[in-house]
Amino acid sequence: MFEENVSLSKYSNYKIGGPARYFLLADNASQITDAIAVAKKEKLPVFILGGGTNILFSDKGFNGLVIKPNLKAIKQQGNMVHVGAGASVAELLEFTVEKKLSGFEWAGGLPGTVGGAIYGNAGAFGGETKDRLVDVMSLVTSNERPEIKLRANKDAQFSYRSSIFKENNAAGKQEVILSALFKLEPGNQEKIKAAIEEKKQYRINRQPLEYPNIGSIFKNVDVKKLSKEVTKRFKEKIKLDPFPVLPTAVLNDAAGLKNTRCGDAMVSPKHPNFIVNMGHATEADVKAVMAIVCSKIRSEFGVILEQEVIFV
Repeated sequence: MFEENVSLSKYSNYKIGGPARYFLLADNASQITDAIAVAKKEKLPVFILGGGTNILFSDKGFNGLVIKPNLKAIKQQGNMVHVGAGASVAELLEFTVEKKLSGFEWAGGLPGTVGGAIYGNAGAFGGETKDRLVDVMSLVTSNERPEIKLRANKDAQFSYRSSIFKENNAAGKQEVILSALFKLEPGNQEKIKAAIEEKKQYRINRQPLEYPNIGSIFKNVDVKKLSKEVTKRFKEKIKLDPFPVLPTAVLNDAAGLKNTRCGDAMVSPKHPNFIVNMGHATEADVKAVMAIVCSKIRSEFGVILEQEVIFV
């Protein structure tokens, strides 16, 4: 039923990670249910993998079962779009352009899968995944019998880069996002396409996409957590995302952290909230750079950074 000893570096944007003991590319909910039943019987830990765009895998690998949902169907229902969790955000955006549906333009260039975007309530340019989401279908696996659950937007408890799915998993109540329904609006095809391309170009110009990376390593800082001195010093850099935040990249830049390097992991000079893989970086290299950044930002600005990246 499973592949064995599959290198996780192949499924990571970082190109970092040892082997998964077992691996399954699942085409439907039944396969996921059966796989988790086997894992429970064998007392194997289970990890659900999306696009691998914000994950740092261990150099030692994962001594359990990694399941990657391959649910990629995208269907239109009037102004509604039903999307499988395994579809990439890029595929969803292509669909919205084709069908002349507006509302997701902010996600231009956003990496990863739709399931991953829902899980972490991904956002950019003032928009968030929750904004157009109607409901989410998931598979609750922590109960004695796995069950399909449909949650309306308000029941998904979305917050800044989080959701009930993320919170439940952190609490050991594993839940697999299967699909979602989004409500969009009719729009002008050329304007939709142009807006998406504008966001993509912004990322290309300002992010080190030429190197393996997993996006922003740390969350932007809520201005409520800043001292008056820090707020005053960087007031011109504060932005809405979707509430007032100070980009961590601004702090990293001011602290002189660009080009900070351990092994082949380095703080990007192009975007200092990215730690890029310059060739053969390891998990240990990345964590060492993260520790330096956290220590420096805390000592200089009194800010405790929260990581956005997930360790597996």
